[in-house]
Amino acid sequence: MRGMIEKTGREFLYLLETIGRMGIFFTTTLGNILRPPYHPYPVIRQVYLIGSRSVIVILVTGLFTGLVLGLQGYHNLKQFGSEELLGSAVALSLIQELGPVLTALMVIGRAGSAICAEIGIMRNSEQIDALECMAIDPYKYLIAPKFIAALISLPVLTFIFNIVGILGGYLAGVVLLGVAEGAYFQGMYDSVVWADIRLCLIKSLIFGLLIVWIATFKGYFLHLDRSGVFGAEGVSRITTDAVVLASVTILVWDYLIGSLILS
Repeated sequence: MRGMIEKTGREFLYLLETIGRMGIFFTTTLGNILRPPYHPYPVIRQVYLIGSRSVIVILVTGLFTGLVLGLQGYHNLKQFGSEELLGSAVALSLIQELGPVLTALMVIGRAGSAICAEIGIMRNSEQIDALECMAIDPYKYLIAPKFIAALISLPVLTFIFNIVGILGGYLAGVVLLGVAEGAYFQGMYDSVVWADIRLCLIKSLIFGLLIVWIATFKGYFLHLDRSGVFGAEGVSRITTDAVVLASVTILVWDYLIGSLILS
């Protein structure tokens, strides 16, 4: 009994320490983003790595998500004689929920894991310590550009996902199943309002922030991981932890944002 209480206490203290460390990490990074000098090239490079190199997977995922929504939506709406609402169903599903969430999950797997592994390797090989010895702030040099790039890339990728998904729904519903083209686009025009687009934008910004925050934090504090495993195994461990934690966090925050805005 005593051992269980001690273990619970240690876990709780570790959780509090991690939350505090994450808060300090975030505020320090935010301060470095706002503090001059400003160097655009590192941000542009990270936008390329996070955003541009994720476009292909976003296009493929968005297209087939739209195809599935068009196919399933058509057969479900056909039971009620409401096939003309297919455009509305596809657009709202993508813009409000599936677009931001699936885009974030794809970016976690493609870019978030790479960010965490990169910084973890730099920590493991003492490159970050070398930067500090040369009076180069690691937050300004390494972390801040990634934060800015993620906040730029995620909304753009999300809207690409939505557009391609709507096209996929068009291919499935109009081209393959014979829904009237005018009804598809008119239903979308009548149902999608600015509030839906704003919700999508807010979600994509918050998801981008969460992804880069968790990925960079896990890699930067590799040496403080309680597993005590470092080297290649340690990097693989914290990368897996970052991907899982970021994915679960995205799903939790998706519900929280929706409940706060839609309530």
